[in-house]
Amino acid sequence: MRFSRWRTEMVTCIACGNRLSRADLREYDKYGNRWDREGKSFEYLCKPCDRDRCRADRAGLEDQLIALEAGEHSQETFLRRYQCVLERKRLEGP
Repeated sequence: MRFSRWRTEMVTCIACGNRLSRADLREYDKYGNRWDREGKSFEYLCKPCDRDRCRADRAGLEDQLIALEAGEHSQETFLRRYQCVLERKRLEGP
């Protein structure tokens, strides 16, 4: 019965907003390890958006987004703040 619900449940792609059957989407784990499922809830990407996303290492990214208050300000403000952080890291070097 659980498999049947998984195939018919409708969820939304976090990238494009399309609403599709969960079976037609890919799980996205913002922490980068979708195989560690304990205590997590997942977001979903449709197949085209999943193919288009960057596969770069996301270590520390979620913490940085929280520190920058992503989603709390306009996109312009967020991007300006994020760019400042990247520039500071570039100047500090490895």
